[in-house]
Amino acid sequence: MPIRENLAANLRRLIQRHASVSAVCREVGINRTQFERYLQGQAIPNKATARLICEYFKIDENELYREPAAAAASDGHASLRQTLYENMVRPPSPAIASGTYFTYFSVPGRPDLLMRSVTFVRREAELVTFRRATRWAPGDSQGGARAPGNHYGVVISRLNWIYFSGINSRQTGEPSIIAVQWAPISEPVLVGRAIVLAGPGPAFVSVIMRQDVTRISLRQAMRMAHIVRLDDPGVDNLVASLAREA
Repeated sequence: MPIRENLAANLRRLIQRHASVSAVCREVGINRTQFERYLQGQAIPNKATARLICEYFKIDENELYREPAAAAASDGHASLRQTLYENMVRPPSPAIASGTYFTYFSVPGRPDLLMRSVTFVRREAELVTFRRATRWAPGDSQGGARAPGNHYGVVISRLNWIYFSGINSRQTGEPSIIAVQWAPISEPVLVGRAIVLAGPGPAFVSVIMRQDVTRISLRQAMRMAHIVRLDDPGVDNLVASLAREA
């Protein structure tokens, strides 16, 4: 096969393990239109871009251009991964709408604080995916604080629980999992538990999720994703009340 066709077939195989083509482009730092040309076998990347792609997918450059059959054969667990993924995302689809959700985590040893992340949920038919961003501080006028948490993953539902299972695309790439249920109250709010990475290691914390219905901008939502005090007037009263009970 021509090298462009090899590249296209291998890229299509590699992105199957990720949330979406758009997510890959954002993380690699490649223009979506240009990346689509690679996927269609219309172009090949220059050395610098190829290196970024290989670093992102954790492969060497030879695997990027080799015959697809050889690349697939070198991945002896591909079929197992596909089976596991299909079992994970099988129906029922989680009862959660697309949109922006503020996700509040309790902070171990600090009952006066909450870690407020912003979670973007996306539905594509029965498949539900998410991105969750976390920052340590509000940032400044020069562009804001670095985001140590940038998780991508899938949302599944089992026995009335909704699971957010993701991988952090930054730092060490640690996994996280959140299990929540709709609270039995009149207000639509999700409550549950999560396993996340804290300073000393994995921590088991309380979680509260509430959808933003004000349709604030992406930039404003990201600016709100940082540590907040429980008595901060900007924290939703219901969230503060539930956090105190937890």
